[in-house]
Amino acid sequence: MIGRFAEQGGVKVMRICACAMLVQDDRLLLGKRAPHRKAYAGKWDLIGGRVEDGEALEDALARELREELGIMPVNWDNLGSLLDTQEPVIYHMFAVRSWTGGQPRIANHEHSALRWFTVAEACDLTDLALSEYRSVFRGLAL
Repeated sequence: MIGRFAEQGGVKVMRICACAMLVQDDRLLLGKRAPHRKAYAGKWDLIGGRVEDGEALEDALARELREELGIMPVNWDNLGSLLDTQEPVIYHMFAVRSWTGGQPRIANHEHSALRWFTVAEACDLTDLALSEYRSVFRGLAL
């Protein structure tokens, strides 16, 4: 079952998520997870969410950015994936370099703030959802 954490025949299946870092003017956009969120509340995180059953990663990426930021991605690079064994989730990450819909804005209840960071500023954050993001940030071609 893609997109959900479930148990099938006694075997745990991980959730799969599509996540974006918007990149503009040598900065990247992160969202601060709202305090009511179950996982990583109040932490700076990539924008995205779970892949629904039968949904392609790129379709999930577009849907999540539309729902959370009111934009549609036009150009992106696949940055690979990270495994979060704590949740357990596989995060497929994308650097989104162009989009339609204007400037990103909070469009739902999932984030309490959005902010543009330089790579150095993002790496210095002490309240990142995943410390492994730092290596992804450093590997970005800005």
